[in-house]
Amino acid sequence: MILVLAGTSDARELALSIQAAEYGLLTTVVTDSAAKSMQEAGLPVRVGRMDAEEISQLISEQHFTAVVDASHPFAEEASRNALEGAKRANVPYIRYERASVQESAHPLVTTVDDYAEAAEAAAQHKGTVMLTTGSKTLQVFTERLLGLPDIRLVARMLPRRDNMEKCEQLGVEQKNIVAMQGPFSKEMNTALYKQFDVTLMITKESGKVGSVDEKLEAAIELGIPTLMIARPKVEYGAVFSDFANVVQALHEKIGEGKVNELSH
Repeated sequence: MILVLAGTSDARELALSIQAAEYGLLTTVVTDSAAKSMQEAGLPVRVGRMDAEEISQLISEQHFTAVVDASHPFAEEASRNALEGAKRANVPYIRYERASVQESAHPLVTTVDDYAEAAEAAAQHKGTVMLTTGSKTLQVFTERLLGLPDIRLVARMLPRRDNMEKCEQLGVEQKNIVAMQGPFSKEMNTALYKQFDVTLMITKESGKVGSVDEKLEAAIELGIPTLMIARPKVEYGAVFSDFANVVQALHEKIGEGKVNELSH
């Protein structure tokens, strides 16, 4: 049995590839929406966050033979817990991570180390700042940018109740909220930038599957500067960005997949 940290669309496709290689598996996600996506694909799923000890216990209790961490590139805490959980349970850990985007070297794109650095750089700007980094770190930007006379902060995020409540608590007005479910095409990004007269865009280096390419291409075509937050620095060991290489790593670490032999 393989424990797969999932939740994203490419993680789901990877899990299907692992399943097709005749490995029994369990995907683990943190939201009901992600769980529904896994269930619709016919994948067994567990919902809920786990710390390192809980992951270790789950591995031992359900006799998992490896951990495949296909969590979001910015789910740093989840990856560190998976690494430590696999280490405590003495099973192999394999990291899958989306390939990086290619436009980061463009003169309109500035890469920064973290959210605080992005907020500070944005504070030196004048105009409309569109934030496309989600709700988790929204407070970093509202604390630094709201109230500045020359900046309008527009937050784009998933249309969930908790996100809207968070915006209200942090002082983001309704007129400055774009509540939409992606992925977004380049044309949609272009339309949104024009609609809000965006003069600075902030994003994360989530990878091509995370639709960063479409955000950047639209911004670059319109001449809009972008702040791109670099991925967290985690010592994963071997990292793969191809499904076939992950499956091959499983073959090498635990042997060929045989569902009946590995399941329980």
